[in-house]
Amino acid sequence: MRFLLFVAAAIFVHDPSGKWTGDPLQPWFESLRNKAGLYCCAKADGHPLDDSQWDVEGDSYRVFLHGEWIVVPADTVISGPNKLGKAVVWFQKPGELAWGGNTSTPILCFIPGSEV
Repeated sequence: MRFLLFVAAAIFVHDPSGKWTGDPLQPWFESLRNKAGLYCCAKADGHPLDDSQWDVEGDSYRVFLHGEWIVVPADTVISGPNKLGKAVVWFQKPGELAWGGNTSTPILCFIPGSEV
């Protein structure tokens, strides 16, 4: 089963258009993993957030997705420096099959903006 999850994750990392080939941050994006150890995908799959689309409430991050504020599960947060600077969220759209991790939330990975 873990092998299938790894293969599915590798498919999401693949950028068939070559859009990010040669981007200096490509290796960093492709190396990102959440606290559960799942790859977060490439820059093409991450969604940069404006400052108004994410915040901290209590001891949890929140992001504004699909017209509502969603608490970011702790195991999806990426710790470490954010080389892009802007907060980024990786999520599955409603109706998509989750490729692993916490299937009760659409959020697969989240990295806060570097100003936090």
